[in-house]
Amino acid sequence: MNMHSPLPDDRTARARIRDEAIRLFAERGADAVTVRDIAAAADVSPALILRHYGSKDGLRTAVDEHVARVFEAMLDQVVADQSAATDSELSGLAEAVATHLPVDSPIPAYLGRILLTGGPVGSPLFARLHEVSRNALDRMTDAGTAVPGDDPDVRAAYLLVADLAVLILRDRLHEVLGVDPLSARGMQRWGNEVLAIHRNGLNGGRS
Repeated sequence: MNMHSPLPDDRTARARIRDEAIRLFAERGADAVTVRDIAAAADVSPALILRHYGSKDGLRTAVDEHVARVFEAMLDQVVADQSAATDSELSGLAEAVATHLPVDSPIPAYLGRILLTGGPVGSPLFARLHEVSRNALDRMTDAGTAVPGDDPDVRAAYLLVADLAVLILRDRLHEVLGVDPLSARGMQRWGNEVLAIHRNGLNGGRS
């Protein structure tokens, strides 16, 4: 056995198709990617893609559903691990990202492209993510680790946008800060400033 050979790809063909579609959609935009492109990347036949997903539109719907489920699983982990609405929320996000989004995951790039585009794909996906964020806020409120504020929909949207910004701009933040913002050290630096702003405003500590 060659100990230096890469690990075998044990994903199902359906998952491989979906994952390669996410990667290609993130790189080029969904409209510029054909079923044949995805088939070649996933090492399957175009017919198999149509058998699993019905059409390219069916595959796009499955991709969006998968991305939403990953984001929901991340927030579920944060809510489950959070014992108080302090810097534990931020470290929990870092752990959730490490669990559900490997460094080479194309999901953040896909989110950045599709959400900025909006339209019949991006807008429903953002609405779904906002619903996920609102549900997470409701669960934290029920657990006593958050308050809903005067406008829970806006608060959930703010929390969603803050999380998305770090995910989508992770590489750019790493470049300017010199540390991965979703690493333990990066979240400590990021969390210290975010919490200070939330508690005291930008003029906090000045007389």
